[in-house]
Amino acid sequence: MVEIAISLAIIGFALVAIIGVLPRGLRVQRENREETIINQDAAVFLSAIRNGARGLDDLTNYVYEIRRYTQEYTGDPIPVGPTVTNIYNLTTPITFPLTSGERIIGLLSWPKYAPGPNEHFLSNYTVAYVRSLSGPAVEKPPQTNAEVRLDAFAYRMACESLPAPTYESATPYGRRMTNNLHELRLSFRWPVSASANAGGRQTFRTQIGGRLLKTNDTYVATEPLYFFEPQIFVQPLP
Repeated sequence: MVEIAISLAIIGFALVAIIGVLPRGLRVQRENREETIINQDAAVFLSAIRNGARGLDDLTNYVYEIRRYTQEYTGDPIPVGPTVTNIYNLTTPITFPLTSGERIIGLLSWPKYAPGPNEHFLSNYTVAYVRSLSGPAVEKPPQTNAEVRLDAFAYRMACESLPAPTYESATPYGRRMTNNLHELRLSFRWPVSASANAGGRQTFRTQIGGRLLKTNDTYVATEPLYFFEPQIFVQPLP
């Protein structure tokens, strides 16, 4: 009996240790899966924005909302007027719904800084709310079950497009570099409902050689869209 009791005690201690390790292992597995999905989705968005893609209409199944926060400045650190928030999605009755991949890429490519009225400039901050492009097939279209789509892994993606910094802005080469070389930053935060100290975050950066072209939507002429026109940027011979 004594030997049996000692054996049960040893087994009990082992089971407690194993049970304590299982939640941590499951958490690490979940975090690795989420980071893998973010890496795969980031490659898709980086390539689409860098190449000015206009035919990725399948993105309408995953990007369910885009918000752009715009603040006007005069050149001083003090903003002028309130922050303007533009919301684009399929559910809110707005005049510019996300019905094509061209609109999605055109909104995500908005420059960080743009000319404003009265010789001011506008600071733009664009955030997309996305259901993951990668992951289990049961969560993907043509899945129409609202509960399954609601439980699907989703994240926030902040897009910032800035001209490449240069110390030769007064020279012709510096001006060409500013106009033809940009830095694109995609910052991911997940899950969407996470607090400031919860969830994961990851940032991707790439440089884009090409001009950033401004155009208007075919059907809504008052809504500007931006697209990168890829080209080779080289320093001219002296």
